[in-house]
Amino acid sequence: MQFDRKDKNDATLLDLYTQLLYPRMVEEKMLILLRQGRIGKWFSGIGQEAIAVGSTLAMKETEYILPMHRNLGVFTARDIPLKKLMAQWQGKISGFTKGRDRSFHFGTQEYKIIGMISHLGPQMALADGIALADLIADKKQATLVFTGEGATSEGDFHEAINVASVWNLPVIFLIENNGYGLSTPINEQFKCKDLVDRAAGYGIEGIQIDGNNILEVYDTLSDIAEKMRNDPKPVLVECLTFRMRGHEEASGTKYVPQELFDLWAKKDPVKCFEEYLLEQKVLSRESIAEIKADFKAGIEQEVEAAFLEEEPAADIDREMEDMYAPHIYQAIEPVGASTEVRYIDAITDALKTGMQKHDNLVLMGQDIAEYGGAFKITDGFVDLFGKSRVRNTPICESAIVGAGLGLSINGYKAVVEMQFADFVTCGFNQIVNNLAKTHYRWGEKADVVVRMPTGAGTGAGPFHSQSNEAWFTKTPGLKIVYPAFPFDAKGLLLSAIDDPNPVLFFEHKYLYRSLSGQVPSGEYNLEIGKANLIKEGEQLSIITYGLGVHWALSYLDEHPEISADLLDLRSLQPWDKAAVAATVKKTGRVLILHEDTLSNGFGAELAAWIAEHCFEHLDAPVMRCASSDTAIPMSKILEESFLAKSRLKASIQKLTAY
Repeated sequence: MQFDRKDKNDATLLDLYTQLLYPRMVEEKMLILLRQGRIGKWFSGIGQEAIAVGSTLAMKETEYILPMHRNLGVFTARDIPLKKLMAQWQGKISGFTKGRDRSFHFGTQEYKIIGMISHLGPQMALADGIALADLIADKKQATLVFTGEGATSEGDFHEAINVASVWNLPVIFLIENNGYGLSTPINEQFKCKDLVDRAAGYGIEGIQIDGNNILEVYDTLSDIAEKMRNDPKPVLVECLTFRMRGHEEASGTKYVPQELFDLWAKKDPVKCFEEYLLEQKVLSRESIAEIKADFKAGIEQEVEAAFLEEEPAADIDREMEDMYAPHIYQAIEPVGASTEVRYIDAITDALKTGMQKHDNLVLMGQDIAEYGGAFKITDGFVDLFGKSRVRNTPICESAIVGAGLGLSINGYKAVVEMQFADFVTCGFNQIVNNLAKTHYRWGEKADVVVRMPTGAGTGAGPFHSQSNEAWFTKTPGLKIVYPAFPFDAKGLLLSAIDDPNPVLFFEHKYLYRSLSGQVPSGEYNLEIGKANLIKEGEQLSIITYGLGVHWALSYLDEHPEISADLLDLRSLQPWDKAAVAATVKKTGRVLILHEDTLSNGFGAELAAWIAEHCFEHLDAPVMRCASSDTAIPMSKILEESFLAKSRLKASIQKLTAY
């Protein structure tokens, strides 16, 4: 291995050595503890330390780093106390996740480190959002994100690099190519000769380096970061290295040929650099022994102190509370004059008001800039707010939702438009595993609204008409809003934008231009989680939301002989249990109506809750009126037969006759 010290003095070289040695010695201690049964799992980075340490030292302390689970050197180079890290690995209350997650699956704003989730690739999009925030704020900073060669096969890898390329984001995408994804060798993972060759496909620079050479890593990353701060554009860096232990210790290494171990043992980053410094007379055998003795004593002390830290106490109320970032709703009453506007215009007005109120709010979505979006909701927004805040995106829902979370982490708010709610499947993982769990895991907000144009009634068929709210209502950490009227749409969307938690905001496409109502000008809001009793009656209660509200209103208008409470939930997570209980107790007969399919639709949760908590007040079984358990057909005749509306009359007659 060839080292080039360039103009580095002895003190700098010595610092690089101690930074490189320390995580190696910590890992050696962890392997002993693992054998002793004092820790349960360990993902070793032995043999790869030069990448983590060299790249971290190349970044400013104010710049974010997004590492993987084999990058202990990132955390130690950022001077996180070992006791704190050990408490995290042990699941102690003083760990970064309070015992809720393991290993390096955490983030910390104090040290500007954002840890991964187990799905690997999704963290790359977060780096895009973090870098975008810096770019908009003109901070002249770079962002560093790690991935392994295995994750380069994931769609998130390609989406994140493509977005960074198109937007000229200052992101260093660093691939640690260590030869194996768990047990799968690189010849079974990709066909290209080198992973760095993929950079050309995205029109960006690609650099391949020796990941075991601490000076090459440090110098290369320092140069890239410095250029990037003044000339923002992404760079792909492939670091060649080798994993000297198993994927994690339990998996072993029997699948790796011995000759590979023999070859890479000669390239050990710590030993090779140590020998170089001995040649340079920066180190002596005696000084090495002293450094190691000091490290060993300190490691022992920190580790044992962490074992004495408090274990988390089981407290389900606290666990429930911590699923969401704290947010106290403060009512803003309408003061402006009301005018008759369409449902779609109320949403436009809410977005415009939100953009004026929050200068750190960024809108992202396909075709939302000059074109104004598929439904023209953001038409004219580029002229009002500029392209930096109203951003057309490539067709890559996962990367854009992830970028929204990155924006939130770095001090911004994001509203992401799904062109159709059906397309959210392509960003599903980012929503249910990143947005939903981030605050619970390490206390960081996820200030992202995902707009979801939803629903049937327009003959758009199976891929543009689904009611998919139930995919998300069971996911703790998300808020789900589904307004049925223009007034509610504006007030609830403004509340969603103000809320620091992830909100999925369902907008019924059929209502966009078919429904109008009185909407005040200016800012006002409505509390998420509060239902609205639209009609009052005595015979039965119809509990619904979205287009179901209008089906029920139309039926009740046509049948004045039916005396019914009509409760519009407006929010599905949280939902208004008090309002539901009140109407059930009043009428004793309940019909739950929704556009979604019957099986496992949100109505099933409502029915179960009512049966459990209001049983003694019921005069009839809780009944559900929902759409058929099929995909949504395109034909108008078939669609009308599919929808719950076609069964509403029979359902009400059955309930009232019981």
